[in-house]
Amino acid sequence: MSLLDRWSPEDFRTVEEGVLVARHKLAETGLFTDEALAEIVDSHPVSDLSVNTMGVEPGVFDWREGDRNGVDGETLIALVRSGRLWLNCRNMFTNHPRYAEAIHSLFDDIEANKPGFRAEQRTANLLISSPGAWVPFHVDMPVNMLWHIRGKKRVWVYPHHDNRFASPLVLGRVCAGEWSEEIPYDPSFDRYALVFDAEPGQVIAWPQLAPHRVENLAGLNVSLSTEHKNARARRRINVHTANNWLRQRWGVGDVEIDVDGMLAHGKQLVARALRYATKFTGQTKAKFTYPKTFVVDPSAEHGYRLLDSAGTRNLAPHLEVAAVGV
Repeated sequence: MSLLDRWSPEDFRTVEEGVLVARHKLAETGLFTDEALAEIVDSHPVSDLSVNTMGVEPGVFDWREGDRNGVDGETLIALVRSGRLWLNCRNMFTNHPRYAEAIHSLFDDIEANKPGFRAEQRTANLLISSPGAWVPFHVDMPVNMLWHIRGKKRVWVYPHHDNRFASPLVLGRVCAGEWSEEIPYDPSFDRYALVFDAEPGQVIAWPQLAPHRVENLAGLNVSLSTEHKNARARRRINVHTANNWLRQRWGVGDVEIDVDGMLAHGKQLVARALRYATKFTGQTKAKFTYPKTFVVDPSAEHGYRLLDSAGTRNLAPHLEVAAVGV
C-alpha cells in the first residue's frame, strides 16, 4: 500500500519545481503514537538527538541547544507537550529501520511516478515540538519536504531565487559553510509569502533553497523532515559555493546562479576542487554550533532551566550584523 494519499499527476510534477501541498498516510502506520515517540527518544543515539528551545517571546530569536539531563522518553514527550521545547531525532534511516522502510517507500513512489526524478543521499529527521514552538527564517541546502503527522503548524514559504529574501551572496555563504542555515529576516517579507496551516496527513514541499519558517499553532507537533539530493541539487549548491569564492577571491560582483550549461558545470568543478584543497591543507573552517545553555527540567516553567553561563540571547555571528547589502 502506498503511503502517498491520492496524489495527482500534477502533484508529482510539482516536486522540486514549485510549492507542493499534498496528503500522506504516515499516521496510519502506528509509528507515531506517544508510546512510539517515547521509545524512539529512549533508543536514539545521544549524538543524533538535539534538544532545543526557541525562547518564550514571540518574534525574538533566542534559539538554544540543551542537554536532555537524563529525562526518560515518556517524561520528555510530556514536557514537549506542555512546555517550549523542540526535539530533533536525526538520521532516522540509520537509527530506526522500521521508520526507514516507511520513508524510503515515499521516495520510491515519487521516483516511480515522476520521470527523471531521483532522490539520492536521502536523510530523514523526526521533529517533535511544543504547541508554541517555532523555527526561524532559514534555507535548507538539500531539497526538503515536511511530512506533518500530528498537531497543527503554520508554514511560510517565500519566493525562491528572489534576491529580496535570500540573495545570491547570502546563499553563497550558506552553501560554502560560512553561515548557518538561519539567515537575516525582516517581518516585511511576510507579505510575499505563501502561508499554509498544515494539518495532520499533509506534506508541504518547496524548491531547493527557498526560504521558509514555521510556527506551531496547537497540540504536540510531530513531523518528518526529509531531505535528498540529486545531480541537479548538488550542482546548485556547488554553483553558489563557487560564486562565493569568486566574490571573495577575485571581487566578482553579480555572478550567474543558473545550474544548467557549461558555466554551471565548470563552477561545480571549482567547488569540488576547493573542497579537496581544503581537506588537503587542513584549513577546514569550523561551522558555528550553538553551545549548550540549558538543561531539561521537569520542575521548571516551560520544561527547561537555563544554565548560569547562558547569557541573555543566543545568536549565530552572522545574525548579529545588520543585513545591509546582503
